[in-house]
Amino acid sequence: MRARLAAMSRAVVIFGLCLAMLASCSKSGASDGGSGASGSAPKVTPSTTDNTAREQARFDAERKPEKVVEALGIKPGSRVADVGAGTGLLTVHLARAVAPNGTVVATDIDGAVLELLHARLDAVGLADVVERRVVGAETPGLEAGAYDAILLAEVDHFFQDPVAWLQSAQAALKPSGRIVISNRIHHRAKSMAAAQKAGLVLLDELTPVPTHFIAVFVAAPEEKKK
Repeated sequence: MRARLAAMSRAVVIFGLCLAMLASCSKSGASDGGSGASGSAPKVTPSTTDNTAREQARFDAERKPEKVVEALGIKPGSRVADVGAGTGLLTVHLARAVAPNGTVVATDIDGAVLELLHARLDAVGLADVVERRVVGAETPGLEAGAYDAILLAEVDHFFQDPVAWLQSAQAALKPSGRIVISNRIHHRAKSMAAAQKAGLVLLDELTPVPTHFIAVFVAAPEEKKK
């Protein structure tokens, strides 16, 4: 179910980017459906770069992604997961924040969109900072105890069981790590309830733009989980 909904939600973005890339990318450059970290990335041309830059500028102006980066608390050398990263409109900001020696693990259920993400990051010289990873629809797919922060931007409402997903994700955090949920305001109540049931503790919350909220969580102390 989440896979179908996620594909539908990203269809407009992917279609626009694919049109921009059509003149310069052959069908052989597309993902073969395997790992997003394999295969050939789409060829980037000046026209593709211009279109991507305009899309990025519009997103940045409307969404204030710097507020998401601040909420994550990441810095050079940090390791952060961008869950449901899509074509990388937020990933590029995370990559800048953790460069040059940090890592962004960009996950998605669709390897094709991760190829578009790679093209976006490659165009600004940040591809080496980002590891692309295709994951299952209902599992984080993140290694234990390795992440300073995990970002879920407009994705948690797709989970069939968001409580179970968040409980599993906590195992991937470092002791001081945080989980940041950013989504549209109308998803807020469901997101906050799921986080509370999963045992997360709200650290901070803000509304950088009228349409979206950002909530910062940490795992509850072990004694409170017992």
